[in-house]
Amino acid sequence: MSSGTRAFRVAATGARVITGVAVIAACVVGVATAVHAPWPVVEHDPAQVEVTPVPGDSTLVCNGDLRALGRDSSAPLDMLSAASPALTTGGTGGDPAAEGLAMTDLPDAGGPQVLTGAVDGRSVPLIAGAESVTIAADDLAGYAALPCGVPRLESWLVGGSIDTGTEDIVTLTNAADVPSTVTLSVYGPARSTRTVIVPARSQEALPLTSFATGNDVPVVKVSAVGAPVRAALQSSLVRVLDPVGIDLQDSVAGPQQKLVFTGVQAFAASGDDAEMAVLRVLSPGLAARVQVTVRAEGATGAADEFTVPVEADLPSQVSLSGLEPGQYTVEVEADVPLVATIRQQDGFGLDSDFAWVMPSPELDVDVAFAVPAGPDARLQLANTSDRDATVTLEALDGGQPQEIVIPAGRTGGLEVTGRTAYRMQTTAPVHAAVTLTGPGALAVLPVQASGAGEKPITVYP
Repeated sequence: MSSGTRAFRVAATGARVITGVAVIAACVVGVATAVHAPWPVVEHDPAQVEVTPVPGDSTLVCNGDLRALGRDSSAPLDMLSAASPALTTGGTGGDPAAEGLAMTDLPDAGGPQVLTGAVDGRSVPLIAGAESVTIAADDLAGYAALPCGVPRLESWLVGGSIDTGTEDIVTLTNAADVPSTVTLSVYGPARSTRTVIVPARSQEALPLTSFATGNDVPVVKVSAVGAPVRAALQSSLVRVLDPVGIDLQDSVAGPQQKLVFTGVQAFAASGDDAEMAVLRVLSPGLAARVQVTVRAEGATGAADEFTVPVEADLPSQVSLSGLEPGQYTVEVEADVPLVATIRQQDGFGLDSDFAWVMPSPELDVDVAFAVPAGPDARLQLANTSDRDATVTLEALDGGQPQEIVIPAGRTGGLEVTGRTAYRMQTTAPVHAAVTLTGPGALAVLPVQASGAGEKPITVYP
């Protein structure tokens, strides 16, 4: 074999080796790249469609007659009707329809009212109602007001007392066509529960002392099965045989991490003012450190600021003392959900009154609210957001709209008229409450969000 042929074979063999090495290297690089690259997958997006449910009628439940407890010394837990409230209603589609419910234990009394705003096509009217009562009797005296509200499967009553001289009553109203089984769970040093059946379209009432004994500052969780109920608390106080106030307190839907109380008032007191304004707070399930900030109307800084440690499941009270007379907003915040309320009073003796102030929810859409009959009324507004809010107020029965600008982080207010329903619009989130204040008359009604309209939901067939 010639040397030229051998050289050709060596060259050919070398070329094949080099080509093979290159192919192997390319395969290695390809495999390595494929490992890190996304692999093709077969996927199918589920069919979905956005649907806006057909809205239902707007419904609110009003509480009915004020009750008197213990007027018969032979039956101290029996109740009688003490007074019928004046009811103020209104709506964007006209006055809502009103229908009475039964009071099974007070057959001759004026029962609760159910207000209904009927849907017009897909348009749901904004409706509002509020009731108020003034009484001057040997065992009950003062002024009380309560907005008509929405029944719930779960709600909380944060105020109330079982101290000597108090006669507090829990009312449970069932506006549905089926009975409701309601469990009342009391938080405090002596935990207890009570179960009651509320028949369809009726109201039941229980003295607070009948199931909250041993709890000086009770908080009651109301759980309903079968149908939602409207829970409320009627409170009254007698000192040294003198009646010194009544109140009607609404329930709250559940614990929240931040609560805003607007419409809090501080009154002048001779001597110790530790009981003039008191904060009650409960942290269900977990201990908490609660930050409390008190701001005067129109002020930029805090009038008072402090931290309160709260044990799990044990209600606590702290005094909001040392405040100059005036209007305030109180912010209560923690890293766990809380329920809370503020009790305020304008004096200690005859011709004085008190009121439980409930948290005011954040409002960023149109709402309707009613101002009941009573003393001078004012709409208190708190803007806890970072932008200015322009609030427009218009009476539903006509009249010139009012407008006010609430700067970011500030509070303000507008005078409003009793026996009038209003529509409120805002350009930024605000908290609002109606305060009614006069000699021996005190009430605070937070403005609640109106449940008009239904939000779209996504349906997966």
